[in-house]
Amino acid sequence: MPTISVVIPAYNAEHTILETIASVQQQTFADFELIVINDGSTDRTLELLQNVEDERLKIFSYENGGLSVARNRGITHATGEFIAFLDADDLWKPDKLELQLTALQQHSEAGIAYSWTNYVDEQGKLLDTGVHLFFEGDVQAELLVNNFIASGSNPLIRTQAIESVGEFDPTCAGCADWDYWLRLSAKWPFVVVPKHQILYRQSSISMSSKVKLMEEAGFRVVEKAFQAAPPELQALKNRSLAWIYQYSAQQYLQRSSNNIDGINQAGQKLWMAIRLYPKILLEIYGQSLSKWFIKQWILARLPLRSS
Repeated sequence: MPTISVVIPAYNAEHTILETIASVQQQTFADFELIVINDGSTDRTLELLQNVEDERLKIFSYENGGLSVARNRGITHATGEFIAFLDADDLWKPDKLELQLTALQQHSEAGIAYSWTNYVDEQGKLLDTGVHLFFEGDVQAELLVNNFIASGSNPLIRTQAIESVGEFDPTCAGCADWDYWLRLSAKWPFVVVPKHQILYRQSSISMSSKVKLMEEAGFRVVEKAFQAAPPELQALKNRSLAWIYQYSAQQYLQRSSNNIDGINQAGQKLWMAIRLYPKILLEIYGQSLSKWFIKQWILARLPLRSS
């Protein structure tokens, strides 16, 4: 039985799946099974997978069910003591599994090990270096106001912890990973590997590019999370909602290309965040976003210069 089960949901991932699988094969820790859930792909994803020669690779094909359903199907096939999820367009640094496993072995009480994230474009070029956060132990309060795990491709999780919280929630499509980490944080301590090990690809067709969908899903996660949160954490709800608006503002700005409509949308979202939680301007996300918004707003209103 392998120590780690790696679960990759894949839907029409022909352009990235082989690179993603290679980033798993290149791991310094090799005792894993690689489970790929072909989620009803209609392109060459399955053909490419069938040409991969690796006895650790297991391919299961289903009708399309969406990301959460594919992850849940992967869990049913997993036999490892630990499970890691990896989206079909993201990448891992070679020591990701090794260092996260070591962290969990050194902290037997912890259910999740997470690392830091870098953001890359469709060609793998670095767009942004994620922030350095060191939240460990009981992280429920921090996770309620900021999905610092950043993506579904980040953590290594004890199978015992997964069994304690159940499946990913398909009704939270767009933010189902955040919902899942929140449910885990209510029951299990977290441990951090202070190193950038995840390359989170930002593409025009990725879930994160659908700003309105992400925002609506975020609101559903917040309502669900605070229904279950203890009384001493209820005061964090406005701050949590503000983080969603701030995230939406950031997404609009990233995709605005100096477009005045996108910048106006970002401004509206940023103002909503400030009204709910004024101190957001003192946090690192709020500071950088405010400066970025002002710069984009000015650039969009500059008159075009003739050459």
